[in-house]
Amino acid sequence: MELNPTILETLRHLHASARASGDPESNAMTVATADSEGGVHARMVLLKRLDERGLTFFTRYDSDKGAQLASNPRVALCLHWKWLDPAAQVRIEGRAEKLPGDESDAYFATRERLRQLGAWASLQSQTLPDRATLERRVAEAERRFTGQPVPRPADWGGYLVVPDMVEFWYAHEHRLNERERWEIVDGQWRKRLLYP
Repeated sequence: MELNPTILETLRHLHASARASGDPESNAMTVATADSEGGVHARMVLLKRLDERGLTFFTRYDSDKGAQLASNPRVALCLHWKWLDPAAQVRIEGRAEKLPGDESDAYFATRERLRQLGAWASLQSQTLPDRATLERRVAEAERRFTGQPVPRPADWGGYLVVPDMVEFWYAHEHRLNERERWEIVDGQWRKRLLYP
């Protein structure tokens, strides 16, 4: 289900305000996943697109997070913009879906060349014997693609997080914070306030 227009407008406004505030990490968001045994894992990724479908980030499909999403596509996101006044946090829960290959190709083509080469060189989440091994793998990728565009590796691409819960939190004095939760109930987005 598409995001309610009010939710999307609020997300876009907060994100734009965070960028304008000078926050050097305004695109940073925590992604929490669960493995097949119920273990919960969280890490930071970069928000690359926000539209009516949801939020997009990119990674290797064969990374730890990719394996976890393959076994359990439920995901939780958290964005925290402490430079805003008032500071704001957005919590999102939903389902992660792989983007179509053409969408991942289009984004990959916009990345700077060294980042493209890094996607080929990195065996993300696997044990790295030493830094020299990574540097050697980057140099090998550079030789492989000398004089030509770097294509997207087949095991690298995007995920679209399709939300079914979005909670906006705004800091206020004396911890009398404001919390507004949107959830899908009976096929419709519904809003309710929460105690801080």
